[in-house]
Amino acid sequence: MSEMRDLIATFPEQLRWAAGLVTPSIPPAESAIVAGMGGSGIAGDVAAVVAEAASRRVTVHKAYGLPRWVAGDLVVAVSHSGNTEETLSGVQAAAAVGAPWVAVTTGGRLQGKAVAAGAPVVAIPFSPQPRAAFGYLAGAVLRVLEAAGVLPSQAGALEEAADVVASALAGPAHEAAAAIAGRLAGRVTVIYGGTGLGAVAANRWKTQMNENGKAPAYWSSLPELDHNEIVGWTASPQLGRDSIGVVFLHDGADHPRVALRARLTGELIAPVVAIAGEVSSVGSGMLARLLSLTIVGDLVSVELAERAGVDPVPVAIIEDLKKRLTDQPGGSG
Repeated sequence: MSEMRDLIATFPEQLRWAAGLVTPSIPPAESAIVAGMGGSGIAGDVAAVVAEAASRRVTVHKAYGLPRWVAGDLVVAVSHSGNTEETLSGVQAAAAVGAPWVAVTTGGRLQGKAVAAGAPVVAIPFSPQPRAAFGYLAGAVLRVLEAAGVLPSQAGALEEAADVVASALAGPAHEAAAAIAGRLAGRVTVIYGGTGLGAVAANRWKTQMNENGKAPAYWSSLPELDHNEIVGWTASPQLGRDSIGVVFLHDGADHPRVALRARLTGELIAPVVAIAGEVSSVGSGMLARLLSLTIVGDLVSVELAERAGVDPVPVAIIEDLKKRLTDQPGGSG
């Protein structure tokens, strides 16, 4: 078993850790901005879709600085390493306008800045890669937003999600992943999900294919893709049939017309692009359903890495980029 498979197996434990997390005192807020990038930033995507379902507002910021209207929101800065330069610039922007902020990290400069500023810090366990700490990061952000009053209680949702993921890892997810990976091997992966939950899951699949599988992958969401992307398969059918594999992600709570669109879209593009598989969510709560989709993608990405003979864990090109950025004037890594 590879190291990344071992890390994926800890996911239920990560969610249970988050369910039992005792957060520090968090400034109360009605809405929040989650600032983070990559494997850390997806925690904000999860929080935003959970907030939408609860009629609350959480905005995700994946860039330098912060939106100009930030002053009235709680800023949750998420960086596994604590050294992500975009996230650090967001903390600086929050301080400049007097916005309250919280750090979710394993340490680094982010923790140092929080301690110096008297801002709350939620310390998460370290993992070899941020993407392998998904449960810690997403769970901690949800609990921070709960503590601020932005979200309702999340402990029960995290426990259910842990149970659903553990059940999937006991067999069904591995079987589904092996079948889909077999059809995706040697192809560019395209993932289609519905609005909201399905889009977040599709994004996670895409980034896992990139980082674990070291392969190009892309995602889109319904119904938007039916107004543009569906046409893009028609001019070069051989390219689609030979080089692309599409995976559809379904959620039982998808809008009925989105579910219908997914079926019809699959029927229309099947003659011109390979359909590599379909995955349907399980569980009752939104978080459990979301993570029941992402865990299959995690396993597919490792299967693809193993088939390609590459180690899923290291991301050498990202480390090289960070070094080059640091070496430039004004660089901070």
